[in-house]
Amino acid sequence: MKTVIKIPSPLRRFTQQSSQVEVEAETVFEAMTLLCEKHPDLQVQLFDDKGQLRNFVNLFLDRVDIKQQSGMVTPLRDGCELRIVPAIAGGAGSLPTLTPQEISRYSRHIMLPELGMEGQQHLKAAKILIIGAGGLGSPLCLYLVAAGVGTIGLVDHDIVDETNLQRQILFTLGDVGQPKVDRAKERLLALNADLDIKCYQEMLTSANALEIIKDYDIVIDGTDNFPTRYLVNDACILLNKPNIYGSIFRFDGQATVFNYQGGPCYRCLYPEPPPPGLVPSCAEGGVLGVLPAMIASIQATEAIKIITGAGTTLSGRLLTYDALGLSFEELSIQKDPKCCLCGSSPTISQLIDYQQFCGISSTPVEVPYQEISAIELKQQLAQKASLVLVDVREPYEREICRIEGSRHIPMNVVAEHMNEFNPEQTLVFHCKVGGRSAKVCQQFIDNGFSNVINLKGGILAWIDDVDPSLMKY
Repeated sequence: MKTVIKIPSPLRRFTQQSSQVEVEAETVFEAMTLLCEKHPDLQVQLFDDKGQLRNFVNLFLDRVDIKQQSGMVTPLRDGCELRIVPAIAGGAGSLPTLTPQEISRYSRHIMLPELGMEGQQHLKAAKILIIGAGGLGSPLCLYLVAAGVGTIGLVDHDIVDETNLQRQILFTLGDVGQPKVDRAKERLLALNADLDIKCYQEMLTSANALEIIKDYDIVIDGTDNFPTRYLVNDACILLNKPNIYGSIFRFDGQATVFNYQGGPCYRCLYPEPPPPGLVPSCAEGGVLGVLPAMIASIQATEAIKIITGAGTTLSGRLLTYDALGLSFEELSIQKDPKCCLCGSSPTISQLIDYQQFCGISSTPVEVPYQEISAIELKQQLAQKASLVLVDVREPYEREICRIEGSRHIPMNVVAEHMNEFNPEQTLVFHCKVGGRSAKVCQQFIDNGFSNVINLKGGILAWIDDVDPSLMKY
């Protein structure tokens, strides 16, 4: 049967940027096998070493999860569509009255029959916690504060960096180097001084999550890493709070509502996280600057609907957005009765170590290659040490900044150039922050090279410690 397999943008680098691949197959398994034969680099992204579909990868046949059908043996019909969807984290009691000034300010809401005066009162009574003041958190804060949500909590331990300004619209150049939550509060109160803005300049952890979340009606996930995303999900389940999920990467976005009116949770969709380093962060993979605003506006809309009771939420539906194709897709997700957290027989009853759960060790992991600091590398280069410095970043990254004398071989074509090196040579690899170059080091070790070194912290460490004249990105 002729089947079109839709490829999300994070995986298109493995399909020569193709957004879809057409195969002739009888079952989902056969279609995926043919896909990986056409594009072998997809195999490790989609399947584990036992040939099983990874738990953080979902397949939707004609917009229905194959887990709700016959799994990998689900039969295909001619002209069907198979979509890959990988993981890329109001008030009760009497309602407050609205002042004449508030009635005037929110009049465009009040005149909507679905909201009205009572809906605006519910917004004033509501308490919403936003985890992260970054790409998603910035427009979320602005829209919800403008909408008149009475209490906004904001959790973020980070400071403003110049690279944030491309998408984090809460901040300006004058905010660089200052705590995000402090600058956010000042900006938000300038927009609406009548609201209560609570700031938590700390990292959300298993030790503080329940205490922070317990007093809020809704939690909105604006996180950018898997440990915190699972932590937010689990805390919301344990406290029975709705969790409005959004994620972004490159040109793709996802949004849904978890743990609402008996709906599924994040673990129902992604029972396990991807292995560390397999899914690159926005810092290494990039993100379209306007993409967060699109997903955040959907999250804000869902929050307003939940508070006011207007419309139908995204609970049980995963909305995906492809900015390059300017297309939305809606995929059905269901509560997993075997879910370890929200299923009929849960095995998790308290918060866990999420770094460990996501495979991130709290102690340094022993690796077969050496590491070198930027200062040590500078000293060796000054001494004319016999080494080859190889830049494994993408061409566009090298146009921004480079270490003089380095050789450029992008990570995705390293294997094609391996025979150009002497196994006895001292090879130093670097990328932006050290993650990709570490993978290349391992690749060379696996192929018999011994003197392999990774530049710790990548070119950003080189800029910080050796050459601040280079441009950061």
